[in-house]
Amino acid sequence: MPAHDDSSVSFLARIRALLDQLPPTEQRLGRFILDFPGELASYSASELAALVGVSNASVTRFVQRLGYASYEEARRHARDQRSAGSPLYLAPRPAGTPGGGMAAHAQAAQDNIAATLRGLDDARLDAIAQAMAQARAVWFLGFRNNRSFAAYLRWQLAQVLPRTQVLPGPGETLAEYAVDIAAGDVLVVFALRRSPAVAADFARHAAQSGAQVVFVTEPSSAEGAGARWLLHCHTAAPGPLDSHVAPMLLCELLATRTLQAAGAAGRQRLAGVEAAHAALGELRTAPRGDDA
Repeated sequence: MPAHDDSSVSFLARIRALLDQLPPTEQRLGRFILDFPGELASYSASELAALVGVSNASVTRFVQRLGYASYEEARRHARDQRSAGSPLYLAPRPAGTPGGGMAAHAQAAQDNIAATLRGLDDARLDAIAQAMAQARAVWFLGFRNNRSFAAYLRWQLAQVLPRTQVLPGPGETLAEYAVDIAAGDVLVVFALRRSPAVAADFARHAAQSGAQVVFVTEPSSAEGAGARWLLHCHTAAPGPLDSHVAPMLLCELLATRTLQAAGAAGRQRLAGVEAAHAALGELRTAPRGDDA
């Protein structure tokens, strides 16, 4: 009898639930797939059987016990989860150089940069920069890896823009900020691979409140979240982890253009920040051993 008939139950969860109840041959198959689930998304039933050293019939019985009508149905389900970007589904079996050599990573970074820049133009970058320079407040939102990009861009722009903040703060929820964001504000949302749905929900709320939204996501995403500016970043990599070279370049471009757009007011703020650094002695170089 099938273990599950609910497509919302993940492929791996089905295996874990049944593993101890399976015959030894199918247990071996299940453990192999738990270690390398991407293999099922990539190979035919015969190829998978040969990899594990079991019969085609064992593969067929295995996927039927998991609740699938056929191997192809199981493979489609695994493929869907692989497309969602789990590193576990993208991790290769150990063979040769793990995750590709340096040249492969460098080529992927170059390809990602080129593909990302093809989707941008100077007019769009300048429009975003002008909006941030003139905004009442600029908010930055990102969860998981995306928070790193949000925090980095905010840190760069805080030197020339007076009201900037990364959302949410420690121990906070977005609702505390939902009541404050309004017309005249700009919200920059990073929602690259496996971003929680609440990021897009908050972007839509901000847009409905009159804020101008910049929404950064991967090319495969159909989510626009009501943003005024939808920017696509390419992050493909030869290994299981995404390449973040292109998102960081996008941050650099946005920061540089906004610094320029901030004009005299931005330079005045930057000068004030530098004067405060000097007054507080925050950036004094630590004495060397022979000067101590």
